[in-house]
Amino acid sequence: MKKNGSLALVLLAIFAITAAFRPKPKEWIALFDGKSLNGWKVGNNASTFSIENGSIKVAGPVAHLFYDGPVSNHQFKNFEFKAEVMTTPGSNSGIYFHTEFQEAGFPEKGYEVQVNNSHGDNKRTGSLYDIVDVKEVYVKDNVWYTEYIKVEGKHVIIKINDTVVVDYTEPENPLRLDNHPKRLISSGTFAFQGHDPKSVVYFRNIMVRPLPN
Repeated sequence: MKKNGSLALVLLAIFAITAAFRPKPKEWIALFDGKSLNGWKVGNNASTFSIENGSIKVAGPVAHLFYDGPVSNHQFKNFEFKAEVMTTPGSNSGIYFHTEFQEAGFPEKGYEVQVNNSHGDNKRTGSLYDIVDVKEVYVKDNVWYTEYIKVEGKHVIIKINDTVVVDYTEPENPLRLDNHPKRLISSGTFAFQGHDPKSVVYFRNIMVRPLPN
């Protein structure tokens, strides 16, 4: 008994030392300072994006705002991402991940996560656009909600507030339509979409937590 007790104490000490030196999960990091577009980059139609009441306001012709700041050198592979979002009636937008800067047009590289509660497009908020499309409306216009994206390996989880709306694992040889050949898991940055002049959408409290690759 005494010998077993000593062994248990040694194992407990080893466990405690190991736990103390185990890397801790990284904290959430803000990508938006609430006051400016520092760390963000937009090509054509830059006026589509502005700052209003501590949020990024999207209102104007087609444009995309790309994160271009210092966090992870704006290159993310595995991560958790979240942002508070508010749509207005009839609006359409999106959050891209694993993408890269383009001067014009809709980003070719990476996935789009839909932001749309009442636009004519019936692919609703939380859709992994054209890959896993959500038809149900989980949140209302003119109300702040949280859109959450987690990518780990080939696995993508999307939540609207606390509800999982997409749980997708990219297959080994994914079939992609001609209009989305680069809609694949890789690495890259985030981008917000300005869809059309009638779509007004707001983003705030934009956060990322890098995960081990």
